[in-house]
Amino acid sequence: MSEHVDNEFVEQRKLNMGALVGKGIAPFGRAFKRTGRLAEIRAGFEENKQVAIAGRITTFRDMGKSIFADLRDGSDRFQIYAQKNTIGDDAFDAFKLLDLGDHVGVEGSLFTTRTGEPTLKIANWTMLSKALLPLPEKWHGLKDTDQRYRQRYLDLIANPGVREVFNKRIQIVREIRNQLCARQFQEVETPMMQPQPGGATAKPFATHYDALDCKMYLRIAPELYLKRLLVGGFDKVFELNRNFRNEGLSRTHNPEFTMMEVYEAYSDMRGMKDLVEELITQVAQTVMGTLIVGSAEAPIDLVRPWREVPYRDLVMERMGADWFSLDKQAMRLKAEEHALYVDPAWGVDEITQEVYSKLIEKTLQNPTFVTRLPAELVPLAKRCEDDPSVVDVFELVIGGKEIAPGYSELNDPLEQRRRFEAQAGEDAQKVDEDFLAALEHGMPPAGGMGIGIDRLVMTLTGSEAIRDVILFPQLKPKEDLKSEI
Repeated sequence: MSEHVDNEFVEQRKLNMGALVGKGIAPFGRAFKRTGRLAEIRAGFEENKQVAIAGRITTFRDMGKSIFADLRDGSDRFQIYAQKNTIGDDAFDAFKLLDLGDHVGVEGSLFTTRTGEPTLKIANWTMLSKALLPLPEKWHGLKDTDQRYRQRYLDLIANPGVREVFNKRIQIVREIRNQLCARQFQEVETPMMQPQPGGATAKPFATHYDALDCKMYLRIAPELYLKRLLVGGFDKVFELNRNFRNEGLSRTHNPEFTMMEVYEAYSDMRGMKDLVEELITQVAQTVMGTLIVGSAEAPIDLVRPWREVPYRDLVMERMGADWFSLDKQAMRLKAEEHALYVDPAWGVDEITQEVYSKLIEKTLQNPTFVTRLPAELVPLAKRCEDDPSVVDVFELVIGGKEIAPGYSELNDPLEQRRRFEAQAGEDAQKVDEDFLAALEHGMPPAGGMGIGIDRLVMTLTGSEAIRDVILFPQLKPKEDLKSEI
């Protein structure tokens, strides 16, 4: 629509609102007591039953002395019917002034039309909220991708499939919480604003705490605080949390994202492996109703058992059996033959990780536990007893995306200090002395795991981009979206 046509629509809606006011009807009402949500009314339908319902008008069919319209709330759609000789001339004439998008409350009796449609025959109606702007594309759907993300409320109105994805997300999170609580894990909360970021390798968002006159950081992970709770005697804990990483945007990355982290004392990576298999398959079966998930073009089979393969084996399958016997220069040249960029400052582990992340991970469609990663990549996990160059961890990859890392957690404070110091280099301030002090008081052996909730929802629903499963994804500000009414 052109701006001129849009303005004409807005002006007509303002005129309709003025006409309603002239009839003594307030355009923005107050609370309306409903018999139930529309889905409940439909499920409990009985002929001649008296009910009160409310919702947004999404269709409006004026037939002269009668009007059919559809209402929609957060649960369903329901047809309503206004008849002039039933509600009276004044109420009927006012009803004709309603526009698509307006919210109304109606009271009346249920009946079934000749076409078999459950319908409410209006006895009384109440204006609840006037929509001064029209619904997108006359309710036929919002096509502009950028507008869909920036004005998610219109996306939810116009595209029922989008709302269904977020309904699934809500159910997935609820089911994860239910499953963990049923296993006696306790849900806790840890600080989102921290004096020192830790628990992952990522660039944090920095801020200033005026009251304490100190620099603070939005957390990049809750791990180090959850481990403090293991020291304090909580032996099975989890947190569904928001993390913040001041890094790039992509199909699988948003700077603000949702993570679930879980820790169990006296367990290990194997315990976490069993837990995540059970958790995801039960969530998929309960919420999606199937263990074949994803999209029709790229289905994912969640039937257990899931594949387990060492990181080293995957790399050699892709790059050749001699890969780990090559020197740095030979690795670099071979990686560049596969069109990979290799920073001259990278070591062999970093080059290998670039190969894995760019060439291998995306090929792992069905669930795969990638195990025995290089110790230099994972500073918070125990080394494997048979090979101290690798750590006792897994990365669960589904649909070509890392969904969940799981560790046998490092609880040796002396070894942890050595790794922190190696990671910090000359910047000794990056060593988290408070966390090391907690470890020195004795942390039990433990298994730990994180699940990327956004990516899990993408996987189960077959969504292509992380922005499709986050209600309000981060976008570059756009000033020209401001509307003048």
